[in-house]
Amino acid sequence: MAKASQVSNTPSPKLDSPVPVMSSESLGWQPLLVEEFQQPPGEVDLPGAWAGHSIALCLAPRPYRLHQVIGDRRYTGLYSKGDISITPANIPASYRAEGDDHYLNVQLPAQFLQSVAQEAAVDPDRLELVTEFRVCDPQLEQIMLLLKAELYKGGGGIGRLYAESLANVLAAHLLREYSSTQPRVAQYEGGLGGSAKQTLHERKLLQVSEYIHAHLDQDIKLVDLANIASVSQFHFSRLFKQSTGLSPHQYLLQQRVERAKQLLKTSKLAIAEIALQCGFNSQSHLGKAFRDATGMTPKAYRKF
Repeated sequence: MAKASQVSNTPSPKLDSPVPVMSSESLGWQPLLVEEFQQPPGEVDLPGAWAGHSIALCLAPRPYRLHQVIGDRRYTGLYSKGDISITPANIPASYRAEGDDHYLNVQLPAQFLQSVAQEAAVDPDRLELVTEFRVCDPQLEQIMLLLKAELYKGGGGIGRLYAESLANVLAAHLLREYSSTQPRVAQYEGGLGGSAKQTLHERKLLQVSEYIHAHLDQDIKLVDLANIASVSQFHFSRLFKQSTGLSPHQYLLQQRVERAKQLLKTSKLAIAEIALQCGFNSQSHLGKAFRDATGMTPKAYRKF
């Protein structure tokens, strides 16, 4: 998917072409292809250029650095859950991840986008989708998450019709926001991971993330996180949300639910014990947060 800042001196292993953990290829969706990938740290050269426009949504629960090359453009920076990159059709791309890379990739044929452009009275001959790195676009993210949810439901019929309807919504959004013939969305800048002192800021964001992850079972205070970032509590909350799209509280809750999901799938611990290990006050506290985040109870998720 993407790329990051501060290059390590240790060479990253070369990875084979990414293999999706889920794909819509067998579902007969037209005209789009939706695939979910999970890759360990390493370097990936994509096999030639994708024939379609590619939109990648970061799903990783923790921020990590990515080094990304799309055509003649390069980007190095943090990617967090919800960040998006856009690779126009027929442009070669490669990336190196310094963390576990987890993302959803959606491909739309160039011809399909051109046909939607014609219907919208946009000259298809002048149509050019722009390359984007680390965009924060809640509307585009929601469209892709709806496609991901449908991917896991599988089946044809209504599901196929729904996915194809979303393809049109996706194409219209790309034309409006990311076409060279239209005004473009402002780039996601600033925060603990952006702006002038980018490397220093990214290090602080990673330090905060590492601290949260290492202390999920404890009472994490805002003042402790602000001290790690070397800013006031007031500025920390604002900058953290600007960097991740979530308030510190929302992010902490997200991480605790992610840890609970891992333990439910990989351990035989009682749900009450998992709740305590993830920093929840009780099993019922975990249950409410888990249902709000996933739509399922912990018990049902463990059996799923």
